[in-house]
Amino acid sequence: MTTRFINTRPLNAIGLGCMSLSWGYGTLPPRDTATALLNRALDLGYDHLDTANIYGLGHNETLIGEALKGRRREFFLATKMGIVIEGEKRGISCRPEAIRRCIDESLTRLQTDHVDLYYMHRRDRDVPIEESVGAMADLVKAGKIGSIGLSEMSADTLRRAAAEHPIAAMQTEYSPWTREPEIAVLEACRDLGTTFVAFSPVARGVLANGVRDIDALDEKDLRRTMPRFNADNWQVNRALVDAFCDIAAELEVTPAQLSLAWVLSRGEHIVAIPGTASIAHLEENFARADWTIPADAAERIDALINERTVAGPRYGEIMQRTIDTEMFG
Repeated sequence: MTTRFINTRPLNAIGLGCMSLSWGYGTLPPRDTATALLNRALDLGYDHLDTANIYGLGHNETLIGEALKGRRREFFLATKMGIVIEGEKRGISCRPEAIRRCIDESLTRLQTDHVDLYYMHRRDRDVPIEESVGAMADLVKAGKIGSIGLSEMSADTLRRAAAEHPIAAMQTEYSPWTREPEIAVLEACRDLGTTFVAFSPVARGVLANGVRDIDALDEKDLRRTMPRFNADNWQVNRALVDAFCDIAAELEVTPAQLSLAWVLSRGEHIVAIPGTASIAHLEENFARADWTIPADAAERIDALINERTVAGPRYGEIMQRTIDTEMFG
């Protein structure tokens, strides 16, 4: 397994995004299955687990705390704060008092006295980024967090934050079909020594060939709200997936393994955190983690799937307003 670093700590280049065990993609796995998956991840060698306070409104952090009790020293633990959900209302709060409250609530659910990486999940436009980062720096001094991360923010915001305190990681969606980080964030991370953490590196299951019929998606599946999955756009995007799967077959890897290798090939400062609720997929994602994508295959993928060929934006208008990342014109 390729080793990469977050805040000077060596980690396997592929970690585990834990969200789908608690929220997002329809029916949740039974508690015993989710517990078994988390423990299987550690047994396989996954050493970077990513969660957030809003995943299942605390369910995901509680699950990790209970399932991995006694194994805390075996993995690098990242969680997030900043998104606030009250009933049907969704907002953002990164005020210092909210940050202090949220970390204590997360530590209680996770059954630990510290997390290794604490992300600001979204930018709070009502609070200067420097003020929020300053509050997080106080948590570093207090020993409650090991390092500071940002999620879904722009290169400019990253640079402003890093002037206040070193930023260990920037987390943003990245895969062949989501290229916005290539506008400026990947370069800014490289310049600042910030690790880029790619979430949805298999394109929300699409580039794992896990979505064939959009009508078969669960009614509560968040992909139903995303423009790329509406009927007109999906007809175009599915054709891209079919061609992508043909390339994977030629290379004798699975589509998921091909997408992960493509992501990791984009820079040595990049790590990926595919999420899954399936132990079989967990094992698949890790099985060829040492495989390097040939340069000509990467070029074929670049030509096939990119910001010009994928139909539809990744988020709808309302969700996009909460995102601080650069967008293609």
